[in-house]
Amino acid sequence: MPYQAVVFDLDGTLLYTLEDLYLATNHALEAMGLPARSREEVRSYVGNGYRQLFRLAVPQGTSDEVQEQALAIFNSYYLEHDEDHTAPYPGIRELLSRLAAEGLAMAVVSNKGDAAVRDLMDSVFPGAFAAVAGEREGVRRKPAPDTVHAVLHQLGLTPADIVYVGDSEVDVATAANVGCDCIAVTWGYRSVAQLREAGATTLADDCDEVADLILHKH
Repeated sequence: MPYQAVVFDLDGTLLYTLEDLYLATNHALEAMGLPARSREEVRSYVGNGYRQLFRLAVPQGTSDEVQEQALAIFNSYYLEHDEDHTAPYPGIRELLSRLAAEGLAMAVVSNKGDAAVRDLMDSVFPGAFAAVAGEREGVRRKPAPDTVHAVLHQLGLTPADIVYVGDSEVDVATAANVGCDCIAVTWGYRSVAQLREAGATTLADDCDEVADLILHKH
């Protein structure tokens, strides 16, 4: 059966967000008198939500109170600067247009804070997605299947109806927990080796390949 919808991860899949995440992280760390992190370190920390990002970014032994203060500074700063250097990856707009023209519904599920996800989607891809979900209190973040299940319920679909597209081990595990097909893209924040180690079996190197995998599924 052909897919009826595509659920996308956001950071590292639809949008290059690393520079703004890196700058916001170091803004918060420096505001708390903590040492800065390199861009590659922040890249490796992204994917499991903001709180986990700061657990990894602060020095070992930093108190929970200081972590929470740094996170609050990050959240405020990032919402003001989440588009300074952020942009769609090459071919993303064309991919979304091609999928929409074929009648597929599209959704975004991210471990980025829900306010930032909605802000970016409204600004960068207005009207492109039928459902959008970011991290919020009371809902388990990916790789738990909860946010994808919520989107499926909103769209009136089942796991068999969708394919999940992401760029990290979190996304591969999310798709497995949902019980849906998965396409792992290689242009994001994890290497091909990391994706394969996480269990990815279908990889795509560019947006045309993603479209072909989705539209030629029988």
